[in-house]
Amino acid sequence: MKDKDAKIYVAGHRGMVGSAIVRRLQAGGYTNIAMKTHAELDLVDPGAVSEFIKAEKPDYIFMAAAKVGGIHANNVYRAEFLYQNLMIETNVLHAAWEAGVQRMLFLGSSCIYPRDCPQPIREEYLLTGPLEQTNEPYAIAKIAGVKLCESYNRQYGTQYVSAMPTNLYGPNDNYDLNNSHVLPALIRKTHEAKIRGDRELVVWGSGRPMREFLYIDDMADACVFLMENDVTDGLFNIGKGKDVTIRELAETVMKVVGFEGEIVFDQTKPDGTPRKLMSVERMSALGWNATTSLADGIARAYADFKSRFAAEG
Repeated sequence: MKDKDAKIYVAGHRGMVGSAIVRRLQAGGYTNIAMKTHAELDLVDPGAVSEFIKAEKPDYIFMAAAKVGGIHANNVYRAEFLYQNLMIETNVLHAAWEAGVQRMLFLGSSCIYPRDCPQPIREEYLLTGPLEQTNEPYAIAKIAGVKLCESYNRQYGTQYVSAMPTNLYGPNDNYDLNNSHVLPALIRKTHEAKIRGDRELVVWGSGRPMREFLYIDDMADACVFLMENDVTDGLFNIGKGKDVTIRELAETVMKVVGFEGEIVFDQTKPDGTPRKLMSVERMSALGWNATTSLADGIARAYADFKSRFAAEG
């Protein structure tokens, strides 16, 4: 991806991941970026997707479109998460192959790995054990996407790369408490507790599970890095290579937000996977490493949250 005029299609450009990739591409001088909103192009519709990609004939595709959510949404809307994600990725990958698109980056999630696999999680641990049940449908859909890329590469000589990010956060995140991930949910809950003058912050689970978090602009930089360095095949974990407990995460959020109450853990709520730390050796060997600290990233995310949803208070 050396030509700054190359046509690049970013699927899901309004989402947190897609919008960060667009920011990174624009900052890198790429000017020919194709984008379509869901109203303009329904990626679940195979005919519409095929027609669009044949007409645009992009040189590169960043496949960042997906139906996403946290533990609650994944567990309740299991059919939608499986069906819609399977359709989106299948339609885009197949249409790309039909149109002769050679280069694509497919975005997945760390939840593709077994619930209890060794830590840190290496790429070769894929399909070596049972998945976490609360998000199994989403994980299965993303595993299918990885295998689609692998299979099209092997059978047709395409160059479709899969990137599996750890937990992401930052600008354009989803702060809906019913279907958001743990970090944006904590930012919102902590801010609202501060505004109300609460003395306690209720956090789901025991606080003991460990999670790794990556600032979204670091993730976007990794995606563009893979394409610019002509990585043409394979599965790559994208993460920090460091994790924290949910308690430590909540304490960091409280410090950033300025909430001085106490944490109360609601242990009637699920913890999810005990630990998910990504091995980042493959990306490090290529010369890429994340640079944004957790505290700095949360401060930027909190500023984004306040600008979009909240009064300063």
